[in-house]
Amino acid sequence: MTMDQYAETFREETLELLSELEVGLLELEQNPEDVDVIGRVFRALHTVKGSAGMIGFDEISQFTHEVETVFELVRSGGLPVTGELVNLTLAARDIIKEMLDKNLGGESVDPEIADQLVAALRGLVPTQDDFSANGVAEAEELITSESEEATYHIRFRPPANIFHRGIQPQGLLQELSRLGTCRVIAQTDSIPRLDELDAELCYLYWDIILTTEHDEDRIHDVFIFVEDDCELKILPINEDLLAQSGEGGRLGDILVQHGDLSRDDLERVLQAQNKPKLGEVLVQAGVVTGAQLDVALEVQAEVKRQKQKREAVEESSSIRVRSEKLDSLVDLIGELVTVQARLSQTSAGQDDPVLNEIAEEVERLTWEMRDHILNIRMLPIGTTFSSFQRLVRDLSQELGKEAVLVTAGAETELDKTVIDRLGDPLVHLIRNSIDHGLESPEVRHKAGKPEQGTIFLSATHSGANVILEVRDDGGGINLNAIRERAKSRGLLTSEMETSEAELINLIFSPGFSTVGEVSSVSGRGVGMDVVKQAIDSLRGSIAVTSVEGKGTTFTIKLPLTLAIIDGLLVQVAGEKFVLPLSAVEECIELSRQDVASANNRNLIKVRGEIVPYLRLRERFRLNGKPPEIEQVVIAEAMGQRVGFAVDHVIGEHQTVIKALGQMYRDIKGLSGATILGDGTVALILDLPPLVQEAEADERILTDSVH
Repeated sequence: MTMDQYAETFREETLELLSELEVGLLELEQNPEDVDVIGRVFRALHTVKGSAGMIGFDEISQFTHEVETVFELVRSGGLPVTGELVNLTLAARDIIKEMLDKNLGGESVDPEIADQLVAALRGLVPTQDDFSANGVAEAEELITSESEEATYHIRFRPPANIFHRGIQPQGLLQELSRLGTCRVIAQTDSIPRLDELDAELCYLYWDIILTTEHDEDRIHDVFIFVEDDCELKILPINEDLLAQSGEGGRLGDILVQHGDLSRDDLERVLQAQNKPKLGEVLVQAGVVTGAQLDVALEVQAEVKRQKQKREAVEESSSIRVRSEKLDSLVDLIGELVTVQARLSQTSAGQDDPVLNEIAEEVERLTWEMRDHILNIRMLPIGTTFSSFQRLVRDLSQELGKEAVLVTAGAETELDKTVIDRLGDPLVHLIRNSIDHGLESPEVRHKAGKPEQGTIFLSATHSGANVILEVRDDGGGINLNAIRERAKSRGLLTSEMETSEAELINLIFSPGFSTVGEVSSVSGRGVGMDVVKQAIDSLRGSIAVTSVEGKGTTFTIKLPLTLAIIDGLLVQVAGEKFVLPLSAVEECIELSRQDVASANNRNLIKVRGEIVPYLRLRERFRLNGKPPEIEQVVIAEAMGQRVGFAVDHVIGEHQTVIKALGQMYRDIKGLSGATILGDGTVALILDLPPLVQEAEADERILTDSVH
């Protein structure tokens, strides 16, 4: 990895830590006495500080150290958690992020801003002495005296090229020594002969015996940016070693546990042992080195001193993969799905049982691989939810309102691409709910409501879709204000009759706003139209319901993924189209007699219900005469059942979505294209725009249907 790649890794890790820091601070504001949350906040600050120092971002490291020092005093009970402390620390979090962005861009933050915030933090400390340079060490000594200690054996073998990355191993060892009592043993058995030695490579590795009150995660934090490339073992020293009979048995088990000695070699040496000290015999037998024996003796001494039980740490591993690699993997599986469809189509036309069997097996494996790869890209939407707590807090303070965000379904998973593009629309909706939806505390009190308003944000799975709701318990939408504003902009006339739903949907018109004055939050008419455009680009839909005096609910329906969908392949006049299978309910036949009985109107009776339908042949102006018996695909679009008349329904088809060219992107009713097994192209239908166009045609929707 190059230095730029390490800086990018540091950026990604730090952004995660800053997000965790923000969530922790908001939780701490609600529960100031929660020791666990205080610990999480402190660990996030400490990790940012240590990582920044190691990568060479001294400005971030020094500033974060000042904030960390304050929270070390909070941890030790020397400083209470107050609203002012939370406000200042949130501001410090924002400065750290700004420093991160500017450092990576080669710039620096105005030092006066950082100095002012540090001075404000220091002003919270009871006495200036508590904020001395040794404040952290003093507080840690206090905690250490009251906390339970643990002892670990750490083996750290860095990659040989660690110096090329600008990382000094001694810095990591110094960071470890700050966690507690630390004994370091350098291992030199990998150093080559002088004529073979490369001065730019690292041949040393180290064994460290660390006694600390910190947990194993804190130790891992020290090595956070080299752990993936180095050999790192962190073993808790276990009291079970004391239960072994005899000093030799204990020493041998220590060597076996650390991987320096095999169990077979230990048994062989024990059987041939004539001397009382096992260590000397093991060295003489050549099964361990003197350095390995020194480490084992140090561990043995520590075991005797500690006399505490240690729980075995469950080993876990994870890997961080750049999103570009996942995108490339999805593209490849998309190509594989296309080839598999071609193979299945070819085998269907051949009377060859062996080929058919191979095609079926490839189809099964492709479907499984598709599902697994798409699942890799799925992330819990809670990663987005957590960032809105800060938004609600800051915006309610700015507007002089009291609001709290309540979330549900944070574990609901969505494709990473969808989550990344969902942030801005949700920000607009939440801002709208606080600014337009929630009343002031005085108005709410007069209406018999709690002075603190509530914003509800929830996510649930619904088949191949996710349903998001943003709901407030405010005053609801003022329909009269919308009507008057629409008339003033020429969107409505006095003679026009509009339903409540049609009036509410006017808020999605570009530039539409009912606010008379422009503020930093609203009044410019930018927001709701952006929300609708963003949701439409995600192949989703948004609906609004409102009850006067009770509140407003925005309901968003989104597909789980944007890459591959299950579709229904249909044919019209020799052309093939794909309808999203998740929207399809059923398929029925449409005869000439059915058309005549409906007086040639595009209506069909389905089990006693009148369902409007549109003809794709007419919509896309395709030539040719329809067959005697057509097929109508009944689907759900824009909250209603609508039919789509086609010549033939071919069947289910795994659809790899390909974007349309720039020339065709503005065509309504098409969301993309896909390549079929025979190499031809099928267009993927976007049902809501097709229905919107149909609603303007009197032949399709009648008043009785509404």
